[in-house]
Amino acid sequence: MGRAAHFRNEDFIEAALKIAAAEGPAAVTVAAVAAAAGAPVGSVYHRFLSRDVLMAGVWLRVVASFQRGFLALLEKGEGLEAALYTPRWVRKNPAWARILLLYRREELVAGQWPADLKAEAQAVSRSLDDGIQAFTARTFGKAGRREIERVLFAVVDCPYAAVLRYLRRGEKPPRTVDGYITKTYNAILGRTT
Repeated sequence: MGRAAHFRNEDFIEAALKIAAAEGPAAVTVAAVAAAAGAPVGSVYHRFLSRDVLMAGVWLRVVASFQRGFLALLEKGEGLEAALYTPRWVRKNPAWARILLLYRREELVAGQWPADLKAEAQAVSRSLDDGIQAFTARTFGKAGRREIERVLFAVVDCPYAAVLRYLRRGEKPPRTVDGYITKTYNAILGRTT
């Protein structure tokens, strides 16, 4: 009979997430993660084949956390609430927001992704594309390139730009940002939704 596991995958993902949010992705080493989790280095390698696989798990966890709420609002046809979801999520999850919005996926994971993680990443990307396309089709009656670009600007680009400056300074975006996002959303999509 095998020994009971003292550490879970989640323990290491959480430790890596905290290190990356505080010190940047380069600070995430297997040794640093093991130390932060209070585990031997071998325990990390037992669960994750490499640092890249661990960081892929971090990235997927953060993206899925954000997308669940964002896509649920788009599915309900609540475009403005989806746009406002970004600053609200950032305020609630500042460490996770730093990972999601300050770093490209390639900065977090440089190596090859295992097939299961690659499939999961593709599914996450596909669900975002599908959600944007479905919302666009409901909003405009079609989802051509121009319509999708309008929606992306109103619900993704503008909210991202509005919170980025604060994230870079390590601050939570003030609530005034919500008003600016609302005005921009209404100027771009207000008459169509």
